[in-house]
Amino acid sequence: MPNIKSSKKRMVLGRKANEVNRKKRSTLRTAMKKVRNAESADEARASFQRAISLLDRAATKRLMHPNKAARLKGQLARHLQSLES
Repeated sequence: MPNIKSSKKRMVLGRKANEVNRKKRSTLRTAMKKVRNAESADEARASFQRAISLLDRAATKRLMHPNKAARLKGQLARHLQSLES
């Protein structure tokens, strides 16, 4: 446990940020699962748009590495293409 006031404050802020990031990451994973588990191409397309938006936002906010976000977007796009054909 820190003794210095600024260290205590950083610890509290770190915990809050950790909770926010965990929630955002969970939302992102759920959106990607909806695309992968979609039964029809129309359902997958709607979920795909939401997932792409969340991935772009996560990359911009550095919640994940931009290259990882790009890779996941490509994987989801390929999956959507396979459902449409």
